[in-house]
Amino acid sequence: MESKDPDRGEAMFKIGQVVKHRLFSFRGVIFDVDPQFSNTEEWWQAIPEEVRPRKDQPFYHLLAENENSYYVAYVSQQNLLEDTSGQPVDHPEVRSYFTEFKGNHYVFRRGYAN
Repeated sequence: MESKDPDRGEAMFKIGQVVKHRLFSFRGVIFDVDPQFSNTEEWWQAIPEEVRPRKDQPFYHLLAENENSYYVAYVSQQNLLEDTSGQPVDHPEVRSYFTEFKGNHYVFRRGYAN
C-alpha cells in the first residue's frame, strides 16, 4: 500500500474508518471527504488562529462522539489520527450510513449516496 503525503493534499483516511481528534477529546467514523476545505469562511474564522487548520488539505465529515454527546464534525486531515481502540462508534446515525463494524472500520451501506 502506497504512503499518502498529507502535504500534497492526498486523503490519508477512508470512508468508514474510525478516527480520533489530535487535539480534542472526541472520536468518530468518517462518512464523507472533501478534497479541500468546503465550509464557510465564518466557520473557519471562528477557529482560534493558533489551532486553525490549513484549507489546502482534505477535510472529513465525521459522525462524532465524546463523553457527553453525539454530533457531526468537520475536521481537517492534520487534526486526525487513526483510532486504534477497536471499539465501535455509538453515534445514533451510524446505521444510516454503514451496515456493520469490522474490527477497525465500518462497511458502507450499498446504494447510499452522500
